[in-house]
Amino acid sequence: MQKEIIQRLQKTFEDYARNSDGVEFWFARDLQILLGYVEWRKFAGVIEKAKESCQNSGFDVNDHFVEAAKTIDMPKGASKEIEEYMLTRYACYLIAQNGDPRKEEIAFAQSYFAVQTRKQELIEQRIALSERFQARKKLVESETELSKLIYERGVKSYV
Repeated sequence: MQKEIIQRLQKTFEDYARNSDGVEFWFARDLQILLGYVEWRKFAGVIEKAKESCQNSGFDVNDHFVEAAKTIDMPKGASKEIEEYMLTRYACYLIAQNGDPRKEEIAFAQSYFAVQTRKQELIEQRIALSERFQARKKLVESETELSKLIYERGVKSYV
């Protein structure tokens, strides 16, 4: 896949992100277009597979696939309510994993989420390492202080 296409798709995916009360989400109909699905019927099948994956992983489907309705304009001034979902990043990931990998957009999304997952793992490892170093530094400082107090009090070792 060309570098320009990758950059465009990544930027577009992030541009579609919404935020409500500090929770990042995407609308399913936007994601449908981003992932190259023309028909909602086919994309809805992918969503159902992703919901099943979510449930089988032990997560509450309703936390990641929030059902919503969207009103669209129809000819002659009428309107119609259509099915919509508000999706977490995890839901988008599951949809990408359950999508058709022959689609360039799905292949990109699968790679994108794999890279993002690895980045998060590395960040978490760095945080854990930093916390361990801080704990070790505090321990050394405490032991130094304790040794100093023992020496000042004239405590001798009876080994």
